[in-house]
Amino acid sequence: MSETWILNASPVITMAKAGYLHLFDQLAAKILIPEPVARELLAAPLSDPARKALESGWGERISPREVPSAVLEWGLGSGESGVLALSLEIQECTAVLDDAAARRCARALSIPMIGTLGAILRAKRAGLIASATQAVAALRAAGLRLDDDVIRTSLQRAVGETWPIG
Repeated sequence: MSETWILNASPVITMAKAGYLHLFDQLAAKILIPEPVARELLAAPLSDPARKALESGWGERISPREVPSAVLEWGLGSGESGVLALSLEIQECTAVLDDAAARRCARALSIPMIGTLGAILRAKRAGLIASATQAVAALRAAGLRLDDDVIRTSLQRAVGETWPIG
């Protein structure tokens, strides 16, 4: 587990709300939170679990030196841009992104990435959770937006679990 993960806000928010934030610590050697992502998380209500985690010192807050034009051209939000800029600066890291446009940008820039669903699948394969299906259901209830077909296919192929219809 020598991997550094650079997290965007939505994976942190949904994992914290669903009670799975600890999985990031178990899956990655180092968790980095770009300052624009930290600002977004800290703007949440005082009771928000992601905000509470960040305020308690969870993750390492860091600012990219600059956001390269290759990232700016995509017109992404400041959080996504911060994740991608840091990913270009830091060797041997993985961007953790759920936003479709940010994921397209990461692919175009050859940045290794994973999403919240991918993190859950890794956790299941590592024996950190008993059921990826139950975790994904909790994440959906916490606001994760993923297509049922994507979930169904991913669960079946990666860990041999089934996704309920509807």
